[in-house]
Amino acid sequence: MRTRYVVAEKVILVCDNLNTLTIGAFYETFDAETARALVRRLEFRHAPKHGSWLNIAENELSAMTSQCVGERRFGTIAELKEETAAWHEHINDKQRGVDWQFRIDDARLKLKSVYPKIVT
Repeated sequence: MRTRYVVAEKVILVCDNLNTLTIGAFYETFDAETARALVRRLEFRHAPKHGSWLNIAENELSAMTSQCVGERRFGTIAELKEETAAWHEHINDKQRGVDWQFRIDDARLKLKSVYPKIVT
């Protein structure tokens, strides 16, 4: 934020629900004045805990790692970019969807602890 986003009034930080991604972490890492200055410019956006787009992104990164990068060594950044671009173009051409594995009623039953209780 002090270099790349120096002119931005606010930076939106999209993060998952790890307990390390908190305002307090800034105060543990930086002196109070620096932490306060950084936190004032941040807006935290937490991804949903269940079935979020972040899960899809993590799955795609995992697939790319195993299917494209694996144990390979690349001589240059350009070569790595070329290989990963070819991989994602091939994958995107397939237009795969996400199978969340269960329907809404199944989710409400299996994940009842995370659904709000509605009294009618």
